[in-house]
Amino acid sequence: MALKPLDDRIVVRPSEAEEKTASGLVIPDTAKEKPQQGKVIAAGAGKVKEDGKRVALDVKAGDLILFGKYSGQEIKLDGEEFLIMREDEVLAVIDEAESKKAKK
Repeated sequence: MALKPLDDRIVVRPSEAEEKTASGLVIPDTAKEKPQQGKVIAAGAGKVKEDGKRVALDVKAGDLILFGKYSGQEIKLDGEEFLIMREDEVLAVIDEAESKKAKK
């Protein structure tokens, strides 16, 4: 990807919205909710504090994250939709290995 976020911003590829409910009902496009999780594609170098030191980000490329419903700015690049948001808009990082263990 040729997109490099600045400072404490990250680029996120949102997960696809659910097509069906748990009971098997198909959800039309107009009724789908915006996804609230996605994968971090790129991360900036970190925020610069007042004393000039840079604070590294807690998230990195490849992390699966949860974010607020209306977080970030939507952009379209090469026909794909992405979100650019600040790190402080991230609610949690999902540990994929732990979530797989919990499902067993």
